[in-house]
Amino acid sequence: MTLQFDNPAAIAPPQGAYSHSVEVPPGAGLIFLSGQVPTGLDGKAPVTLAEQADLVFANIVAVLAAKSIGPDAIIKLTTFLIEPDTGRSVPQARAKHFATHRPASTIMYVKGLMNPAWKIEVEVIAMARPAAQAHNTIKDKP
Repeated sequence: MTLQFDNPAAIAPPQGAYSHSVEVPPGAGLIFLSGQVPTGLDGKAPVTLAEQADLVFANIVAVLAAKSIGPDAIIKLTTFLIEPDTGRSVPQARAKHFATHRPASTIMYVKGLMNPAWKIEVEVIAMARPAAQAHNTIKDKP
């Protein structure tokens, strides 16, 4: 099963690393990731937006890997930023972890996030492995 990405010629091309639409094949399951924040295993957040973005996208890859899928299964990203990314560190971190994958994407500037130290949070919707490949396991870890 593969995702189908589309950028219709009837509208302006994407202005970044995203696609205007993504079609999920029939029978595919979906995985919804909670907003991933820039917190490491030590519970601390890096200081700069570049470091935080790198950690957030690394965390996303780790959550997907736990489901036996990679970033190429991402359908939609919603990125929340509290300040403009003048250094383009978010697209650079995204490209580092996602290569050339271009899911549907929205970026929003917000007044703040739950922790005042956080500068970025990213929600993800991804396509699950086909049922024929899925394992019958239940994982419930906090």
